[in-house]
Amino acid sequence: MADSRFLTVRLHGRAIGSITHLGGDRTIFAFEESYLADTERPTLGLRFKDRFGGLIGDFRPTQARLMPFFSNLLPEGPLRRFLADRAGVHPDREFHLLRALGRDLPGAVTVWADNDGTADAMPAKAQSALPDDATEDALRFSLAGVQLKFSAIKAGTGGLTIPASGAGGNWIVKLPSQAYPRVPENEFSMMTLAAGLGLAVPRMELVDTAAIANLPDGMARLGPKAFAIERFDRQADGHPVHMEDFAQVFDIYPEDKYRKASFRNLAVVIAAEAGLPDIAEFIRRVTFTVLIGNGDMHLKNWSLIYPDARRARLAPAYDFVSTIAYIANEKSALNFSRVKEFDGFTIDELTHLAAKAMLPKHLVLDMARETVTRFLDLWAVEKAHLPLDRAVRDAIDAHLARLPIVREI
Repeated sequence: MADSRFLTVRLHGRAIGSITHLGGDRTIFAFEESYLADTERPTLGLRFKDRFGGLIGDFRPTQARLMPFFSNLLPEGPLRRFLADRAGVHPDREFHLLRALGRDLPGAVTVWADNDGTADAMPAKAQSALPDDATEDALRFSLAGVQLKFSAIKAGTGGLTIPASGAGGNWIVKLPSQAYPRVPENEFSMMTLAAGLGLAVPRMELVDTAAIANLPDGMARLGPKAFAIERFDRQADGHPVHMEDFAQVFDIYPEDKYRKASFRNLAVVIAAEAGLPDIAEFIRRVTFTVLIGNGDMHLKNWSLIYPDARRARLAPAYDFVSTIAYIANEKSALNFSRVKEFDGFTIDELTHLAAKAMLPKHLVLDMARETVTRFLDLWAVEKAHLPLDRAVRDAIDAHLARLPIVREI
């Protein structure tokens, strides 16, 4: 890989800032003066807004890691190690990893080294085709998270293809887990239930792993089924829609995604930035998370999206999985308001959340009650028809029988 001390950060194809490698694995981010002066500028992230709505433009260098906003654009765990190996980059050297993967990041951010070509004058689709000698064989997209997953292109005939190089893809393919059985079937089932309740979810499919074209060697042996979901940060024509997850919003590193914020904190942000309709959707999703026993809805599993490039909305739901059949845990990933135990998700806890987040109490309680009632009816009808193991169905049934919120409705 050619050496470069500067990475240009682009938002919707426009250069808005740079990340500079200062030596000794120290880096610093700075905005372009033109972006700072633009009163109609597109939003990069809420972390860059001060309490008066102005733009924060002064940042300190970070050591080894990029600043949290950019660090959260990179994958974690096995996915990071796999992609770093393909790119010939050490997984802990985030500056170089971002350079290798920066052409297809979550949202509308792209990152380019100065010697990567004339990207400034080129549209997004043309940018994805630019060669890069050192990373020619790398899968150059970064999908934040731990699970092995790949950006995929869906053909008009319905088949999914993993791009061999470059960037691109309007679907995400999530492969079977090596640790837990039939996770794709579980996620497909939970997302199907969410859609049945009217929650905002992208299009999705349960697909044969062997039918996915261009999967890296050995991946098809992980399991027979994969979960495919349409990327809500890509338009039908492939152009990006900006988004950020709540680890980025709260300016924390991915390893802190289970700490340092609660669902109450999320509610405050959503109410201030997106309004009460999105709060209603948020309460329904939190309630659904409790009902299915999903103990892994951490900060990176909640996102904001910017359909008009400036104003935030709650992004469509993703990563709904019933975890209680795999891990004996009766706790949420995050505190609700005061507690994180599922059996602590009660009318009293919701009332406390509403009061502390300054939300209309009737809205919060009505959405929770409605979601419980509708879920119980839907689950009773659909659980036998979903591609779930018996162990998962039994675990959810036993979990529902223990939940006070079910008895309180």
